[in-house]
Amino acid sequence: MLNDAAQSSHHRIANLIRYIGPKERTAEDLDYIYEELLHIKALSHLSNSVKRELASCIQFESREKAGTILFKQGDEGNSWYIILKGSVNVVIFGKGVVGQLHEGDNFGQLALVNDAPRAASIILRDERCHFLRVDKEDFNRILRDVEAKTERLKENGKDVLVLEKLSKSDGSQSNKYTVMAGTPEKMVEYLLDSCVDCRDDDERDYFVEDFFVMFNVFLSIDKLCSLLMSYYHEAVKLEDGLDLKATEQKKIRVVRAVLRWVDLIPQKMGEEYELEEFIEKLRSALYDDGMLSLLAQFERGIDASKCHTFNKSNNRSSRSSLGTFQKSSSRYSTYDDMPSESQSEKIRREPLVPTTEVKFKIFYPDQSYCTLRLPIITPVSEITKQASEKLGIPPEETVIFELKSTNEVVRFKDTDTCILTALSNNGRLFCSPKDSIDKIKPMQEQEGPNTSSFNELEIMSSRELALQMTIYDFELFNCVYESELIISIFKKDKFPGKIVGNLDCFLARFNEVQNWVITEICLTSLLSKRVHLLRKFIKIAQHCRDFQNMLAFFGIIMGLSNIAVSRLSQTWEKLPNKFRKLFKEFETLLDPTRNHRSYRLAMSKQDSPFIPFMPLLMKDMTFIYEGNKTIIDGLINFEKMHMIANTIRYIRYARKEPFIADNLPVVKNRGDIRRYVRQMQVIDNQRTLSQLSHRLEKRE
Repeated sequence: MLNDAAQSSHHRIANLIRYIGPKERTAEDLDYIYEELLHIKALSHLSNSVKRELASCIQFESREKAGTILFKQGDEGNSWYIILKGSVNVVIFGKGVVGQLHEGDNFGQLALVNDAPRAASIILRDERCHFLRVDKEDFNRILRDVEAKTERLKENGKDVLVLEKLSKSDGSQSNKYTVMAGTPEKMVEYLLDSCVDCRDDDERDYFVEDFFVMFNVFLSIDKLCSLLMSYYHEAVKLEDGLDLKATEQKKIRVVRAVLRWVDLIPQKMGEEYELEEFIEKLRSALYDDGMLSLLAQFERGIDASKCHTFNKSNNRSSRSSLGTFQKSSSRYSTYDDMPSESQSEKIRREPLVPTTEVKFKIFYPDQSYCTLRLPIITPVSEITKQASEKLGIPPEETVIFELKSTNEVVRFKDTDTCILTALSNNGRLFCSPKDSIDKIKPMQEQEGPNTSSFNELEIMSSRELALQMTIYDFELFNCVYESELIISIFKKDKFPGKIVGNLDCFLARFNEVQNWVITEICLTSLLSKRVHLLRKFIKIAQHCRDFQNMLAFFGIIMGLSNIAVSRLSQTWEKLPNKFRKLFKEFETLLDPTRNHRSYRLAMSKQDSPFIPFMPLLMKDMTFIYEGNKTIIDGLINFEKMHMIANTIRYIRYARKEPFIADNLPVVKNRGDIRRYVRQMQVIDNQRTLSQLSHRLEKRE
C-alpha cells in the first residue's frame, strides 16, 4: 500500500512539473512540489532546505525508446537525474553493463559535485522512462546557498553537530541556529549549553521540545539521564580554581531542561517511572549541594506540570476500571459485569498502559472458548502456553491467530504484544493445532447483524447521534499517547515494553463508523427507508463537521462513497437535491489531489478542540519515516525528527482544549443513543456487503 502511495506521489509530481516550468511556478505550486519531494527516497539524504530550493528548479524529462543513450562516459556532467518510471543500464567501456537502476534510484550527482566527466554511460532499458532532472547551475547554487547558512562542529576531523540558521517570520535570516543533525551526546550538550535558557520569540526553535518528544528513537532514557547528571556534576575550571558561577549555571540548566521534559510527560507513555527515579536523584543532588532555592523552584515546577500524578497512577490498580477499555463483546472483554445505566453515564475511558489487565477471549476449533485475564502487553508465546493447556495440546504444537470474518487468517509472532487491540472489527482470536488452521471457519457471530437498526435510528436525533459519537471519539483520541505515534511509525519491535493499543482503538473506530454506515443501508430493504437513512447519515456527517469531528465525518462520507452504497442508483435518485449538493460538497474534502489540499486548507482554520482525520496524519508520518534516513554520515538526522514532531505538535494542539458540549437540549433517549454509538454492530466483510447491495438493486 505504501509503495502504491509512493508511485502515486511520483505520478502527481511528474504531471505538475511537466506542465509548469520553473519560472511559472506559484508559491502554492512550490509548496506542493516541496511536499511531494519529501516522499522521494532518492532525496532522503538531503536537508529540507535543499528540497525546498529544488522545488523551484527541478524539471521533468521523458525518453520514449529503450536503448536511448541518456549520456555517454566521458561527457561533461550537466545534470543530476532521479528515475520516476522505468529503468536504465549503467555501462562502462570495456566492461559492458555493470549495473541497473530502477524507479527511485538516482545518478549523475558525482560528476556535478566533483566537476568531473561522466564515469559511465546511461542507457534506457525500458520504453517511456520518466526522470526528474536538476541542472548543474541550479545544483551548485543550491549547495552554495545552503552551505552558507550551515555551521558544522567537528571533533577529530568528523562532524558531530550540524546547525542551520533559523528564518524570521518575515522570511529573512536570523542569527539563531537550530539542530539539523548530530551525535546524541553533542545534541544533549548543545541543548543544555545553548537552548534551555532561550525565550520564545518569532524565531522560535522547537529543538528542545522536539528532542524530548523524539529522543527515544535514538537514545535510551537511562543514557539520557546519565548525560544530564554528568552535565550537572561537571565543574567549570579556571586557571586559578573553579568558576563557581558557571558551575552553578550548569545545574540550573539541567533543572530547566528536566522541567521542560516533565511538561511533556502527560502526553507520553512508558518513561514516567524512569523519569521519576531520575527526578529523585536530582532532588537529592540539589539538596546535597545546598542549592535549596533552586530545589524549591524545581519542586514548584514539578507541581505546576502535574508530575505528581505519577504517584497517583502508581497507586492505581493495574486492572482497567469498569468501562475504561472497550465495549464488552464476544470479541474480547475487560470486565466481569457491564455497568448499570446510571454508572455508564459517569464512566470515562482511561488510557491503556502495558500493565492494564484485560480478558483474552480465545476460541477453539469447536467454537468453545476460554478466557484469560492477563496484562495487555502479554506476549503471544505466553498466551499460547496458557490457552494450549486448556486445549490439552503442547504449546509447541499450538498456534494463536486472528480469524477475520472474511476467513482471512492473521498469524502472530511469539513476541507480538497487545494483539487484542490489533483485531479487525469482527475478528476473533483462535487457538488450534498448527495442522488444523485451514479447517476453521468464521463463526456466525462474526458475520455481523442480519437486520438493520433503522427503527432505533429513526427515533434518534441526528445531532444527538453526532454529539455522542464526538464525545466518545474524543475519549478515544485523548487516550492516545504521543509516544504511540512514534512507536507505530518506527516499528514496535524497536520499543520493547511499549504498546500502541490506544492508537489501535482510535484507528479502528474509523473503520467501525465506515462499516456501520454501509451495514445499515445494505440491510434496509425498503427503498423509502434507504433514502431516509441517506438523509440521516448526511445530516449526522454535517453535525460531526460542525463539532469538528473529522474522523467520524470522514468515516460516514467514505461509507456513503463505498461501492456497495454508491452503486444504489435508485436510492440516490430519490434523494432530495439539497442533500445531493451537500454530499458533493462533503466529497470535495475527500479529494486526494495535491496531497489532500482541500482537507488541509479546511483544517488549517480549525481551533482546538478538534479530531483530525488520523489515518492521513499517520500516512504523513510514514512518508517522512520512509523518505528520510534516520542516520546520515553517522549522525542522527534530526531534521527528520523535527518533521515527525511537527505532526505530533499538531495533534497536541487539536486536543489542547477539552471538548465541552454546552446548552444541550433535553433528550429523553440520550442514554440509549450513548450506548448505541459505543456498541455499533457492523458487517466488515466487503464481499457480503456487495452481495447485500446487489440484492437490493440488481445490476442493470
